[in-house]
Amino acid sequence: MLGNLGFPELLIIMVVILLLFGAKRIPEIAGSMGKGIKEFKKNINDATREVTSETQGIGGEPQSQSRLTAAELERRRTADETERSAPKRLL
Repeated sequence: MLGNLGFPELLIIMVVILLLFGAKRIPEIAGSMGKGIKEFKKNINDATREVTSETQGIGGEPQSQSRLTAAELERRRTADETERSAPKRLL
């Protein structure tokens, strides 16, 4: 669907964006998008690191200092369970 975008089409899209947002607003938008992408990647890496550390801890390998203790993991699990208690009714 979007595979046939060439230089003229991209140029038209850029001109429309420039007209809609203005020259001063475009760097702000790009900066906020960059920060959002950076934060998203950081959270994905943190979640991946946490999942791999939990699975390695279950496998019987010795835990390093960077991993959470069993008590800390249990405390986080119970906190998550209390947050996910009964669903709220909209009525």
